[in-house]
Amino acid sequence: MSVTENSAGAAVIRPFTVEIPEADIEALRARVAATCWPSKELVDDASQGVQQAMLQELARYWAADYDWRRCEAELNALPQYKTEIDGVDIHFIHVKSPHENALPLIITHGWPGSVIEMLGLVGPLTDPTAHGGQAEAAFDLVIPSIPGYGFSGQPKETGWDPGRIAQAWAELMRRLGYTRYVAQGGDQGASITDAMARQAPEGLAGIHLNLLTFFPTRERTPRHSRRSPPSSSGVISLRCPSTHRRSASP
Repeated sequence: MSVTENSAGAAVIRPFTVEIPEADIEALRARVAATCWPSKELVDDASQGVQQAMLQELARYWAADYDWRRCEAELNALPQYKTEIDGVDIHFIHVKSPHENALPLIITHGWPGSVIEMLGLVGPLTDPTAHGGQAEAAFDLVIPSIPGYGFSGQPKETGWDPGRIAQAWAELMRRLGYTRYVAQGGDQGASITDAMARQAPEGLAGIHLNLLTFFPTRERTPRHSRRSPPSSSGVISLRCPSTHRRSASP
């Protein structure tokens, strides 16, 4: 992975503040309000899909009632940064626990989502004693935006799959000075977190997933296997790499 460096030779980590121009917000509201709606469904229930009245009410809420500035203020109340990794600006939230010996934790959001999904976790995980927990359960949190999502930059080349993002996350944790940490992910974030475990970067002590991803693979069955279908040259099997790894671990 390439590293952005300053004159001192250290990776550059820049403070970041969310500041969306008011003109952009008004333009988005106008586009939502100008939605061209299809004809109403022919039934009184949801058997033909999401009902038009529900969608129209949702659009009205986003165009008229939703307060982006409140969300913006909630984001800006937390320490946010950007750093360039492998040619892409990576946005992340970094909140250190007030408790000593807090375990560093990098959490990856899903699709279609953003770091906003994780805002409710910041207080309980960084300061558990303020939420009825124990100091021993405290974490230093790193919450990055996946490339192309939120406030991270958009890759200018193909290849930013979960494995490549996993390498970027390991580099991010290295730049932050963490020598031992854990990782968590759900949805698309689970694929990235699983890839981190497979790559086993120095310092990664463990992972937690709230989604197990299955990939179908075609495997040729041994000719003399009693499990081999008599008229088939192969079988389709489903493997869960994460489950296999966990079952093989001590």
